[in-house]
Amino acid sequence: MGVTVKFWNRAPRVPLVRLSGMISADSSALRRGLSLAAVAPLLEQAFSTPKAKAVALAINSPGGSPVQSSLIAGRIRELAADKKLPVLAFVEDMAASGGYWLATAADEIYADKASVIGSIGVISAGFGFTEAIAKLGVERRVYTAGDSKGMLDPFKPEDPKDVERLDGILNDLHAVFRSQIESRRGAKLKVDDPTLFSGAFWTAEAALERGLIDGIGHFLPMLRQRFGDKVKIIPITAKQPLLRRLGGGGFAADDVADSLFSMADERLARQRYGG
Repeated sequence: MGVTVKFWNRAPRVPLVRLSGMISADSSALRRGLSLAAVAPLLEQAFSTPKAKAVALAINSPGGSPVQSSLIAGRIRELAADKKLPVLAFVEDMAASGGYWLATAADEIYADKASVIGSIGVISAGFGFTEAIAKLGVERRVYTAGDSKGMLDPFKPEDPKDVERLDGILNDLHAVFRSQIESRRGAKLKVDDPTLFSGAFWTAEAALERGLIDGIGHFLPMLRQRFGDKVKIIPITAKQPLLRRLGGGGFAADDVADSLFSMADERLARQRYGG
């Protein structure tokens, strides 16, 4: 009499990590956004998924800190090399500026037709209040040790030397950003396009023409197309902090304020890209 052996869980497995929100060093489990500290445990869990065929990233970010963008992308590449797993990025609403930096950590990038992609540039913005405080009769008093310590003070007249220094910093950061894109996208890029590294951004069709993405599509049909209809997508999510679980998911007043400010910052950033 023969014995029938059933094999369970033979469907291909693909863990999915969502990278959503502003990229900022002070992001945490209680604050919206992305930082290496907040994202690293999710990435490590995803790349440690038994019998995974690939790791998928669902990206929806208007950008933020270039340092955190670099750290997160670097960690993704380290884990991919260690586990020998391909990484597939799927852009949702947007992968702009640092959000696109994260997308380039993947081996392939796909996007929805209406996604916003690009903004390969660096920006510094502020306000000048010198005339306002003069009208109010306010006297500005600043004491420093170091000629550049009060650089770009919004309550002082703009100094051309300060602007020149800031331009140098922005250009250095832009060069680092450009190097990341060129090293990851390589020959796929349409390098003769003068707008490519100008800070411009595009929808998916135009981004595909410029080599910024590899195709147009959503993660579920794309993963089924690659790994079969029985592919099992495993969402990787952060555990709720103990205080939130004990308190029924509530926040303290300062946590609510942090969340509101984070959402406001993110909304302002998204408005720059029509989000």
